[in-house]
Amino acid sequence: MAVGTEIVTWYEGQWHKGNAPIIGAADHAAWLGSQVFDGARQFEGVRPDLDLHCARIVRSAEVMGMQPPVDAAFVQGIMEEGCGMFAPGAALYLRPMMWSRESSPGIIDATPESTGFAVCIEALAMPDPGGFSLTVSPYCRPRPDMALTEAKAGSLYANNARIMAEARARGYSNALSLDVDGHVAETASTNVFMVRDGVVFTPVPNGMFLNGITRQRVIALLRADGVEVVESALTLSEFDAADEIFVTGNIAKVMPVARYQERDLGAPRLGARARELYWDYALSQRG
Repeated sequence: MAVGTEIVTWYEGQWHKGNAPIIGAADHAAWLGSQVFDGARQFEGVRPDLDLHCARIVRSAEVMGMQPPVDAAFVQGIMEEGCGMFAPGAALYLRPMMWSRESSPGIIDATPESTGFAVCIEALAMPDPGGFSLTVSPYCRPRPDMALTEAKAGSLYANNARIMAEARARGYSNALSLDVDGHVAETASTNVFMVRDGVVFTPVPNGMFLNGITRQRVIALLRADGVEVVESALTLSEFDAADEIFVTGNIAKVMPVARYQERDLGAPRLGARARELYWDYALSQRG
């Protein structure tokens, strides 16, 4: 079990109850990490930007040198079918996955056409705002010439996991990580925004972190609401002076930061507005 309490898994043409086995001991992904995934959400009867998440899993697989066995429309159809196996109002985490099974003997790169595909859907409540704390990690993000940073690849998350584990060991929910040039990139699991004098700032995509789907949506929603949003190279000193900080990602969508380092940040005016705008957008998608 990964994150949820009730699980269904689609694999090789059928649905299975629970945490179904999908990767064999000799699969390329099992020993060399050739796996990609994506994460979408269902909550309050909506699945915002599901089509974009389905397109990204296919794109991630291609970046990793895989030949996707299905297209984005097929992925979306399977995930919508799986959501129908839960109560209509269930909060769900939707995770499509692709991985490599084979390579030639003695060769570490995978055989492109050996790509497997599965979808895992888990019941997972939406986290409530409040109490989210942020520190700074000693660990950096890799450059595109160091890792396949364009893909949402499982192999990248060992670094993310140690960022979060180190932060939690010090009593924080998550941590800012820097890129190799010393600028703020993202946290272990989310994109990040800061507010100063009524202007929202967020790190400009530079290949060292994913330009998240929820991130892009929130930027567009804020700008349409008349809020100035600036994408730029940001330093820790700028976050140290921020009036507010909030994060975006698939698990919580928009989450204001209550405490940064040792400083309580107070009421999140623009962070709360970003969350409100996102929920309004998501619920407007009800068919």
